[in-house]
Amino acid sequence: MKKIRFHKSIHVKIVAIYVLLILIAMQVIGVYFTQQLEGELESNFRDTLHERAGLLAYNVEQEITADPEDEEQSLEARVASILRSDVFSMENADVQIIDQNSTVLTATNPTQNRFVGQRTTDLRVKQALLGMEDREGDIQLNPVNNHRTLVMAMPVEADSQEVVGAIYIEASMEDIYSQMQDINQILFAGTSIALVLTAALGIFLSRTITRPIVDMKKQAVVMGEGDFSRYVHVYGDDEIGQLAETFNDLTDKLQEANATTEGERRKLASVLMHMTDGVIATDKRGRVILVNHRAEEILDREQQEMVGQQMTRILSLDKFMKLDDLYRFQDPLLLDFDTEDEEMVIEANFSTITKDTGEENGVIAVLHDVTEQERVEEERREFVANVSHELRTPLTSMKSYLEALSDGALHDPEIAPQFLNVTANETDRMIRLVNDLLQLSKMDSKDSNMSFQDIHAPQLINHVIDRFEMTTKNQDIQFKRKLPDEPITIQGDRDKLMQLLDNIVSNSVKYSPEGGTINVSLKVEKERIVVSVKDEGVGIPKENIEHVFDRFYRVDKARARNLGGTGLGLAIAREIATAHGGNIWVSSDWGKGTTFSFSLPYVQQEAVVEQ
Repeated sequence: MKKIRFHKSIHVKIVAIYVLLILIAMQVIGVYFTQQLEGELESNFRDTLHERAGLLAYNVEQEITADPEDEEQSLEARVASILRSDVFSMENADVQIIDQNSTVLTATNPTQNRFVGQRTTDLRVKQALLGMEDREGDIQLNPVNNHRTLVMAMPVEADSQEVVGAIYIEASMEDIYSQMQDINQILFAGTSIALVLTAALGIFLSRTITRPIVDMKKQAVVMGEGDFSRYVHVYGDDEIGQLAETFNDLTDKLQEANATTEGERRKLASVLMHMTDGVIATDKRGRVILVNHRAEEILDREQQEMVGQQMTRILSLDKFMKLDDLYRFQDPLLLDFDTEDEEMVIEANFSTITKDTGEENGVIAVLHDVTEQERVEEERREFVANVSHELRTPLTSMKSYLEALSDGALHDPEIAPQFLNVTANETDRMIRLVNDLLQLSKMDSKDSNMSFQDIHAPQLINHVIDRFEMTTKNQDIQFKRKLPDEPITIQGDRDKLMQLLDNIVSNSVKYSPEGGTINVSLKVEKERIVVSVKDEGVGIPKENIEHVFDRFYRVDKARARNLGGTGLGLAIAREIATAHGGNIWVSSDWGKGTTFSFSLPYVQQEAVVEQ
């Protein structure tokens, strides 16, 4: 399972949520509190400044409106003494007193004493002399000490509402902002402590939540690996505890379902592995997901090589069929998998895999090797065609001669015997063909009753050759024999073996030139004897050698029919040799002759000479 990164862990997320909630709450509270407190302190500072400025204005008004003759000191001195008294006792506040002519009478800041006796041009003072009271003032940055300073001007009015002067005040507010900074530091420290406590509490709470979840995750991983023996620990009766109990119930049910599925899978695997037909299954996209052993043998490919590929490509159907065509394809399909060394024809039947909803979810292809069936069917068609042809030729000939006889040739003493002789020959030819067919049919059906006995092989060969020497005198064909003198005894059916040798020698006689020689030999090899018959005919082309033992096959068809052959002699010879546990083969050089050989099992025992 992929490892979860630290920042994506639910444990971290829960702690982060707790910390963020407290942080946001503290920030909202802190901002609101500091803003309100700052506003309240500024308002109180303004009110205090205004009150003290009003008291100062009252005292200044008394001095300005007093009779100068009754006073010993000048107005400037009296006003300055008021500023030095406790009438206006505010630290970090600079005050100027201006008469109604805009002349500065006195100032508390020594640096401003140079303006005493001069007319001020300050806008706020002019507005105050006009009777306009600036109660709020304006906060400005003092260029000398960079302190935030509240600047305000207040008119000095007599009882008659006449403005007799003005008071200009610059009061530093740094004490207020210093207090606010201390308060912010206290809030920051409190927030930090709250965050630490919240993080610790969040870790504790998150562990109580995530520990069962982590346990269930481990259980899910183990279940995914096929182990259902582990159970989740139940920590309580809350929702997570109920989830853990449900998870344990799910484990039991999955274990039962997995056992059932595994049993069915093994049954299916056993069936697939022992099927004589190949099976290929795909997913809904047509990609191979299952191949049984028989399909591997048929396609000559490994399962690992085919899994994941398109089935249409594996079966060489991608050039003219798509997956949707296979879903609708109901009839069997013959596939040609011929190679240079082997012929193979496969019959493929396709079946659609569907879900309960009816949705197509894949295709199953059942492959059946019908190479032998197709070969047998082809041989059957060829056999029927050959038999029909072999029978039609003599029948057509007989019909023609019989019609000629019925038309009057029967009364012709010269033509009639000739036509009757041809008809008799054609009849014998059909009889030979039917007899050969019956014999092949019996041997194919294993219904040929052969009587095995001890046979002296050289004597049997001499008997057959002697007979052919009598019948081929007119052809001037010579037979040379190379046979051992010692007795060689074999087990076999005498009549069938004579027919086997007769068919081979007869074939050699047919294709030997006049005055030619036929060599017959017998030699002993380990546990068999080999009989060879070699002629001096024209030979057999290489491309025809592998077919000479096929039924109705003739290298020179015209000559074979003229010689009365049925095309079944060598086929019968092969069946007889095979029935005796032997083999038969041919070798030939074009223009030099042909050698037919057959082998038979050799029995080491005393020979029994048969007459």
